[in-house]
Amino acid sequence: MNWSQPVDLYCERLDPSFWAEPLNALTNLSFLIAAVVAFIQWRRAGGKDWPVLALIGVTAAIGIGSFIFHTVATRGAALFDTVPIAVFIYGYLLLALRRFLRLSGLIAAAALAGFVVLSVLEARVVPPGTLNGSHAYLPPLAALVVVGWLSNDRRSGRLLLTAAAVLALSIVFRSIDQAVCPTLPVGTHFLWHMLNGLVLYLALRAAMPGELPAASSSRPA
Repeated sequence: MNWSQPVDLYCERLDPSFWAEPLNALTNLSFLIAAVVAFIQWRRAGGKDWPVLALIGVTAAIGIGSFIFHTVATRGAALFDTVPIAVFIYGYLLLALRRFLRLSGLIAAAALAGFVVLSVLEARVVPPGTLNGSHAYLPPLAALVVVGWLSNDRRSGRLLLTAAAVLALSIVFRSIDQAVCPTLPVGTHFLWHMLNGLVLYLALRAAMPGELPAASSSRPA
C-alpha cells in the first residue's frame, strides 16, 4: 500500500493542497474544546479519575489527528484519524460497562471482545460505500443506546442517550456529504465534526460525578 497516496473522500476537497478542506479541518477544534472543558471539570471533580483523564487525552488526539487527515489527506494520514477514534470507542465502552452497568472486569472484557467481533463482521458484510462509509459508526451508536438505557445511574444514562441522539444526527450529516455536493459545495462533513465534539463531551461528562464543586475564587474575602 502506498501510504503517501492522496485521498479525496469529502465534498469540500477539490484538490490535494493542504487547505483544500478548511471547514473540515478547522471544525476539529470542537474536539479540543470538548477536551479542555472536560479537563476543567475533571479537575473540579477531584482530578483523580485516571481512566477519564486518559479518555480526555484521546479526545484531544482525535481533534489533532483528524486535522492532520483533513489537511495532509493521504492514506498514511488517515491512521492519525482512525486510530484515536478506535481507542476512544473501545476504551470508553470498557469504562462504561464497568462503571454504568457494574460488570466485573472479566465480563466487561468479554463484552468488549464481542463488540469488536461484531464490528469487524459488520465491516465485512456491509458494502464499504454504504451511508458514505458511516455504517462503521452504527455499532458504537447501538452501544451508546444500550448502555445508556441499562445504566445503573439515571443521570449518566440520560447523558449517554442524549449523546446517542446527537451521534445519530451527526451520522446523517456524514452520510449525505457527497450527495449534497451539487447544491452545497462545502458538503456537510464539518457538521459531523462539530456534533461529535459534543458527543464526546457528553460521554465524558457522563463518566464524572453529577455535582461538581464550584470553581474556587482567588479574590480576597
